[in-house]
Amino acid sequence: MRRRDLFPTLAVPALLNAQERARTGGQATIRDLELVRVSGRRAYEEGDQKGQHQVNPLHVYAEHRPAEYREKVRAAGMARASAIYLHITTNEGVEGLYGPVDMEAAVVVHRQLRPFLKGMDALAGETLWDKMFRLNRHSRSSHFMMAISAVDNALWDLRGRYFNTPVYRLLGGPTRGACEAYGSCLGHSVEPERMRKTAAEFKRQGFRHQKWFMPVGPGDGAAGMVKNVEMLRHLREAVGPDVDLMFDAFMGWDLNYAIQWAKQVEMYRPRWIEEAFHVDKLESFVALRKATSIPVATGEHFYGRWEAKRFLEAGAITVVQSDPEWCGGVSELVKTCHIASAYDAQVIPHGHSVHASLHVVASQSPMTCPLVEYLISKMSSYYWFEKWDPKPVDGKIALPAAPGFGIEIDNSKVEERTVLTWA
Repeated sequence: MRRRDLFPTLAVPALLNAQERARTGGQATIRDLELVRVSGRRAYEEGDQKGQHQVNPLHVYAEHRPAEYREKVRAAGMARASAIYLHITTNEGVEGLYGPVDMEAAVVVHRQLRPFLKGMDALAGETLWDKMFRLNRHSRSSHFMMAISAVDNALWDLRGRYFNTPVYRLLGGPTRGACEAYGSCLGHSVEPERMRKTAAEFKRQGFRHQKWFMPVGPGDGAAGMVKNVEMLRHLREAVGPDVDLMFDAFMGWDLNYAIQWAKQVEMYRPRWIEEAFHVDKLESFVALRKATSIPVATGEHFYGRWEAKRFLEAGAITVVQSDPEWCGGVSELVKTCHIASAYDAQVIPHGHSVHASLHVVASQSPMTCPLVEYLISKMSSYYWFEKWDPKPVDGKIALPAAPGFGIEIDNSKVEERTVLTWA
């Protein structure tokens, strides 16, 4: 990886009026794709150190299973911050910007997609997606699909700026003025009293839907099962009957464990149990759905519409959680929504980020896309370098009026810009 520290200020791409668009022949030729890391420092206040672990597949091994978590108080201070953004420029002057982008995706964008896309029409979204997908034998999943997602999202931003309109309008227009957000409580303590207090506070803030993360699994034995069941009792008592509670097991369980848990917690009416198994275990998802009245969800690790369709055809899930940062971008998430609607299933995108999922959800029927995920702890600093930070107010995120995704870098927070390159 080489560094080039001298990089011009990331500006809002110039908007083309109708006359200029006519002059360019309705085209925007891709000149370059750059991965730009912005760095700086941010202050944080005194408060609880968010670090509650969640169960994961490796925890079946005792040596990899963390000790029981106890939340600690962190003193106020300063922290280093950095984020990678994908910046697409065109010969006609219009630009696109998207991020933060995962490092794994950035490498693939630079090495493989960047030289391939130069000179192509940035407005030909369907053609570009199809060509990227056909470029590499491994494109169907993992880091290559994540790279396609980053480029696709940046191109949607570019097209929004080209036509001077938000992405959700390019997708068909808004179906509501603000999107309901569910509060994802990753990292927050599940110590009973702390958890009860936190859940009640989030309800007060307007989060009428909350997702909590299961801390233990089969490797913790019968005592762990008791904790996982008691967790639901504490939360239901804390928030009352009018708050949806969802639960994520992050592929850390097996079928027998999940069924045993489900039979004991149905009385607490969970809205769903998420990713109880690895996504490859389709048969386990089918069996779990047949064994319980609790809705079954998965999909953050779906790479493309085909995996979602396979699960829906099998009757394995009722909630699809494809992530536009990973599944192929806005273009692929919209196709997944159309497929899910035919099965009367819901698409509630995984909330690795907010920008892309917010615009897609806003453009779809509330019957298909009722909610946006908002990771409460992570998002408190995730968009540190941006002027507009999509935060819920009374549990809802207002739709931006700015073109594209409305991403603009706050240069007052940037101490260093580095264009990342890999030989």
